[in-house]
Amino acid sequence: MASEDIHVGSLTIRFLVEGEDSNGSSAIFEVELPAGSNVPAPDSHDAYEETMYGLEGTVTWTVEGTHHSVGPGQHVCIKRGEVHAFVNDSGEFAKQLGVITPAAIGPQFFRDMAEVVNAGQPPDRAAIGAVMRRHGLTPAAPPA
Repeated sequence: MASEDIHVGSLTIRFLVEGEDSNGSSAIFEVELPAGSNVPAPDSHDAYEETMYGLEGTVTWTVEGTHHSVGPGQHVCIKRGEVHAFVNDSGEFAKQLGVITPAAIGPQFFRDMAEVVNAGQPPDRAAIGAVMRRHGLTPAAPPA
């Protein structure tokens, strides 16, 4: 099955397994993170766990205030309810594999985020929060 590239700002997301493919048990996606890219807003989610596995480059994930450098062969597990964000501050291109269990979100979340984030700079934080809430995520305050 051919997968679409979803561009959210500088990020490219490509789903490899959607919920329909796994009877809802998991969703798997690749995310390409150019140097300097980051999450538009920190968030948490109560309906699923998220695991990010490094394929190329290094991305810094902040989970509940703790920083995790995730490079090739390394991972970070984000439990339900944990506030998290990321930044590619390595100066190099990075690629990670994301696993969501169960498959509570899919490509539509990222399409909706793309519509808001790609509409203009800086992105409308209220509109980002509305998309997050509509898909079961909880926006969090930006790190201090």
